[in-house]
Amino acid sequence: MTPHEMIVPKRKIKGFSAILLPFTSTGAVDWPGFEAHVERTAAAGLAPAVNMDTGYGNLIDTTLKTEVLSRTRDIVSGGDYVAGAFVGDRPGEAFREEEYAREMQLIDSFGGIPVLFQSYGLTTGSDAEIAERYKKLGQYTDRYIGFELGTMFAPFGKIYSLDLYRSLLGIPQCIGAKHSSLSRRLEWDRLLLRNEVRPDFLVLTGNDLAIDMVMYGSDYLLGLSTFAPDLFALRDKFWLEGNDDFYELNDTLQYLGHFAFRVPVPAYKHNAAQFLHLRDWIETDETHPESARRPESDRFVLQEILDRLQRWL
Repeated sequence: MTPHEMIVPKRKIKGFSAILLPFTSTGAVDWPGFEAHVERTAAAGLAPAVNMDTGYGNLIDTTLKTEVLSRTRDIVSGGDYVAGAFVGDRPGEAFREEEYAREMQLIDSFGGIPVLFQSYGLTTGSDAEIAERYKKLGQYTDRYIGFELGTMFAPFGKIYSLDLYRSLLGIPQCIGAKHSSLSRRLEWDRLLLRNEVRPDFLVLTGNDLAIDMVMYGSDYLLGLSTFAPDLFALRDKFWLEGNDDFYELNDTLQYLGHFAFRVPVPAYKHNAAQFLHLRDWIETDETHPESARRPESDRFVLQEILDRLQRWL
C-alpha cells in the first residue's frame, strides 16, 4: 500500500496537546498562565498532556509534578488528560520498575493516563526483554501510553523494531504509543501494522516536522500544538468536514514547526514561551533555568507567523 492509498479522509482526529509549563521573571511557575492554558486546550477539544518534555518533566521534582497533576485534574473535571511518567537513570543501570510504578500510580491517583518516558534501563537489552518490562508495567495501571523517542530529543531515547512494536500492540493496558522518530516511513509502517493487528490502538505522531501524518491515520501528541491548541483543533475540524482550508492552515502551522524545532531541538520550548507571550497568554517568555534558549531575534519570525495565522483567529 502506498502512502497515498493510506489517506483516511473525513476522519475524526484525536489530539493530545502538550502543555508548556510557564515561568515568571523571578523563576517561579506562572500558575495562572499554566491553568489558563490547560483550560483553553481542553475547551478546544484537545486532551492536555502535562509533565511531558514541554512541561520539563525530566527537570522538575515530584512535588512540582504533583501540583501540576492536581491543578490539571481540577480543571479537566473528569475529562481525559495524560501525563509523563519519567524515570531518570544512567547508561548501564538496571530497569527501575518500582520507580515507574510510583510515577504511574501517582498519575492514576489524579485521574490521568500515564505516558511512559523511555529510560536507559527500560530500553536496554533484547526485544523480548524490553517487551517483558512493558508487560510488567501493565500490572500497575488499567491503561498507559508507550513512547518511542529519537535521540535528537533525548540521549536515552530509542526507536523500536517493528517486532517489538507488535509486542506492544499485544499488551491490553497499552492503549497507544507516541512515535517521535521524525520519520514518515517509520510511522507509516506502524500505521499499517496497527491497522492489521489492533485498529483501536493509538499511533500518536510526535513528528513536529510532519504534522499532516493525521491524514494517514495517526492521531497526535505534539509539543508544537502547545503554541496554538485553538488552531490545531480548527485544523482537525476542517479535516473532519472535508474542508480544503485544512491544507493551508496545516501548512502555516508546519512552517511554525520547522522554525521552532530546528537544532538544537529542545530549545523549541523557549520558542513556545515566546509565542505564547506574543499571544498575551503568559506573563513572560522565561523557561526552566536548565532548558535551552533561543535568540531574542526569534520573536520577529514568530510574530510574522502569528500574523499569517490571524485570518483563522
